[in-house]
Amino acid sequence: MIPASAVGQLKERFKSRRAGRPESSGREIIKRFPLLGWFQLMIARRAFLVLLLVCLGCSAQSSPSPAPSPGAPPPSDITRVIERQVRAHYSLPPDVRVGIGSLRASDFANYDAVTITFSSPGKKQDFEFLLARDHKSLIRLTRLDLTTDPYSDVMKKIDLTGRPTRGNKNAKVTVVNYDDFECPFCSRMHATLFPGLFKEYSDRVVFIYKDYPLEEIHPWSVHAAIDANCLAAQNADSYWDYADYLHHNGDEVTVQYKEKGRAASAALGKVSKEEADKVYKEKGLEAAGAELDKLATLQAQKHTLDVPKLQACVIAQDDQAVRASMREGDSLGVDATPAMFVNGQKLDGAVPAEEVRAALDQALKDAGVAPPEHKTADTAKTPSSAPAK
Repeated sequence: MIPASAVGQLKERFKSRRAGRPESSGREIIKRFPLLGWFQLMIARRAFLVLLLVCLGCSAQSSPSPAPSPGAPPPSDITRVIERQVRAHYSLPPDVRVGIGSLRASDFANYDAVTITFSSPGKKQDFEFLLARDHKSLIRLTRLDLTTDPYSDVMKKIDLTGRPTRGNKNAKVTVVNYDDFECPFCSRMHATLFPGLFKEYSDRVVFIYKDYPLEEIHPWSVHAAIDANCLAAQNADSYWDYADYLHHNGDEVTVQYKEKGRAASAALGKVSKEEADKVYKEKGLEAAGAELDKLATLQAQKHTLDVPKLQACVIAQDDQAVRASMREGDSLGVDATPAMFVNGQKLDGAVPAEEVRAALDQALKDAGVAPPEHKTADTAKTPSSAPAK
C-alpha cells in the first residue's frame, strides 16, 4: 500500500504542472522521492528479515553439541587434564593410579558419562562423572533414587551365608559389624556391644560379624580372621568365645609378635634395615600365628569340636572368604574399622553406647517392633573415637 502522504504529493505535483508553474529543484527533490524512498525502505526491511532468518537457521543448526562416540575414551590431551584436576581436587597420593574410562551417553544434555577409577595396591574404586562435550568442565553427580530404600539396598549387598550369629535369629533388625581382631577401636566397640547392649536387645536384634582386617597396620589380623572362621565352620559359640578372648586379650598376641620379631632381627647382626624389617615381620607373624592357632585349638577342645579338622583348617590358612568379605566391605564404602550397619544404616568408629542404642531403637520402630525400656543411662559412657585407618 502507498502512503497517503505520497499520494497527496503526487497530486500536488500534477496540479503544479497543469498550472504551468515551474518547480524549484529543492521542492522537486522533496516531492519526487517519497515513493522511491518507501520502496527502498520496504526492500531494506525485507532484506533484514531474510538475513535474520538465515542467521537463526545457522544458529539452530550449530547449537546442538556433537553426539558422543560410544566406547571411545576422551582425547589424550583431555585425559591428561582430567587426571591432573582429579589428583589435585582429591589430594591423591602418587601411588594411586587414575584410570579414565570410555565415554557413554548420559541423561543430561551436552554431557557424557565417564567412569574414573582410583586404584592402589590391593584396592580399587570406581566413581561416576559427567564430562561436558566442550571438554571444559567435569561434574561429580550423586543421584538418589527415591523409589528405593537405601538401607534395604545396603543389606541386600551383604552376604550373611554361614556367618555365626548372636541374638534372635528371626529378628527384624540385623546388626552387621565389619571387624578386625587386632584393631583397638574394634575391641572398644566389641566391649560396648557385648555384654552391655546385647543384654538389652538380644531378644529382638541379631548381631553378626564380618571380616575386614587392616593388614597394612595389623599384621596378624588376617590369620586371626581365618582361625575364627575355621571355628565358625563347626560351631558358632566357639567363634564368639574366640572373638571375645581376642578383643579382650589381643595384646598377648601382639607381645608374641614383637618379641619374636625383635629377637630374630637382632640375631642377624649388621644387615640392611630392609632385611631386618623383613625378618622381624616374618618371625613375628610365625609367633603370632602359632599363638592364634593355639587359642583356636583350646576353643575347639572347650566346645568338643573335631580338633584334627580344625587344625587342618588353620594350617591351610585359606584366606578366600576373608578377602571376599573385605571386597564386600569396600563396595559398601568401608575403609576403616569398626564399621557397623544397623539394618543398613552405617555407624563409623567406636561410637558411644547411646548412639548405637538410638540407631537400634529407630530400626526397631521402623520395623514395627517396640524398643526395650531403658531404665538407666550408662554410667560409664564409651568415648567416641575415630575409626582405625
